[in-house]
Amino acid sequence: MNGNEGYAVFFFPQALEALGEAIKPYLVQVEGGEPHILCREIDTAGALIEMTLEGLAPDGKTVQIEVMIPGSMVKMIVSARSDGAIGFSPRTTVVGS
Repeated sequence: MNGNEGYAVFFFPQALEALGEAIKPYLVQVEGGEPHILCREIDTAGALIEMTLEGLAPDGKTVQIEVMIPGSMVKMIVSARSDGAIGFSPRTTVVGS
């Protein structure tokens, strides 16, 4: 799954409870939204979902972090793009069809 700006990975509430404190440093919480992980790359082949994140080391350098979570804990994966707004628009008729 490549070719975009990244992914937002949402978890079932029971998964967040089971993962506990170990998952909290990687979660993003927005007002009125559910906690999720923002990642650069994701690999969904296999029992574990492998997420590649960018983080900061204690010395301020950028590091890549790989987090692997059982696929059964993931509620939804959303592609995060910055090339336009997400929404609905009226359907248009295609000429020649």
